[in-house]
Amino acid sequence: MPLLDTIPAGGPALAQERRLVTPLPGPRSAEILARKTDAVPAGVAHTVPIAAVAAGGGIVVDADGNSLIDLGSGIAVTSVGNAHPKVAAAVAAQAAQFTHTCFMISPYESYIEVAEALNRLTPGGFAKKTALFNSGAEAVENAIKIARKHTGRQAVVAFEHGYHGRTNLTMALTAKAMPYKSGFGPFAPEVYRAPLSYPFRDGLSGADAATRAITQIEKQVGAENLAAVIIEPIQGEGGFIVPADGFLPALAEWCRANGVVFIADEVQTGFARTGTMFASEQFGIEPDLVTTAKGIAAGLPLAAVTGRAEIMDAAHAGGLGGTYGGNPIACAAALAAIDVFENDGMVERAQQIGALLRERLNALAAADSRIGDVRGRGAMTAIEFVDPATKAPDAALAGAVAKACIAEGVIVLTCGTFGNVIRFLPPLSIGDELLNEGLDVVAGALAAV
Repeated sequence: MPLLDTIPAGGPALAQERRLVTPLPGPRSAEILARKTDAVPAGVAHTVPIAAVAAGGGIVVDADGNSLIDLGSGIAVTSVGNAHPKVAAAVAAQAAQFTHTCFMISPYESYIEVAEALNRLTPGGFAKKTALFNSGAEAVENAIKIARKHTGRQAVVAFEHGYHGRTNLTMALTAKAMPYKSGFGPFAPEVYRAPLSYPFRDGLSGADAATRAITQIEKQVGAENLAAVIIEPIQGEGGFIVPADGFLPALAEWCRANGVVFIADEVQTGFARTGTMFASEQFGIEPDLVTTAKGIAAGLPLAAVTGRAEIMDAAHAGGLGGTYGGNPIACAAALAAIDVFENDGMVERAQQIGALLRERLNALAAADSRIGDVRGRGAMTAIEFVDPATKAPDAALAGAVAKACIAEGVIVLTCGTFGNVIRFLPPLSIGDELLNEGLDVVAGALAAV
């Protein structure tokens, strides 16, 4: 088979078709991946055995000319679609103007415009302020810093199955040991873990799950010692766990009553992914602080902490920032992406994708008892694989299905504390025909294994 001799144009111009011209990896990708093995540490692993050269819509093209259906969006990053024309144009224009001054040295308007947009878009009608950073983990670290400074307290509560990053503090907040924490300790102190609402596994109502969590927090930590509670409204790496109705509002109300900062980690759920601009909206909560990243800038590194002005202002001058935080090129990408989210029907498209996913996946579950649960919201939906008799997690099945899908040219990602969940995070730019084809491949892979 001929190798790819020219790099195809990305973005919407890319042909929206699944096409395999070589087994994966093809020879050119294999050559590049061999160089990765020699040059990049083993700890930086990869899931799909290709070297990407172009992407757009719902397609990723590799160095051998294979076109794969993208049901992962780079882990919920390229929500508006890879190389979106508005984003690409904004990035090019900003790069030609200036690439960096450091906002802490010479401020620029685009940083302020991103902050203004996030202050307007995040849940809550109160006065807000925003600080920009580079990654989700960095946003979470700074949210904890701000909460501690505001309250004068130190303890932080995170939840079972939660994922908040790979830095020292965020590893402490993250629940899963392998591969995120094992061997990397000791971790930051004064981090405690509470039980989550996990309807498929605990069978509790939201109110009962909240009572269980709050009781543990009060007895093991004490409200008077607690700076913040941090939680993903819908867990990401933990398995797309959607808490039972009433769980999050009860937690938020308890935090308000006890002067505890309630932080919603919307790094994965933010920016139309769940069918609303932010997942918190669907649960009727107005977090004190919201952390965002991933979809915010359509693939460029940018993150934010947005929250109540009086809390955000707690840090002293110079206490927040970073050399690259709110880089002007990333801010230009974010402003273009936000324009697309707000004005090009992305929220509605996420709802449509969610309805299609639920219809197809529920039909699969009805026909195959190895699917124990179908859950999620919008274009953030997952299936949990179990032993039909015991409901014990079946990570081997999830891994085998994902591997078979990838071999057939469909990118899917696994997740979950037990590794038994396949998550679907397609770009919101994907067409129904391509999405259905990808789900056909998933169904075929499940039947085959």
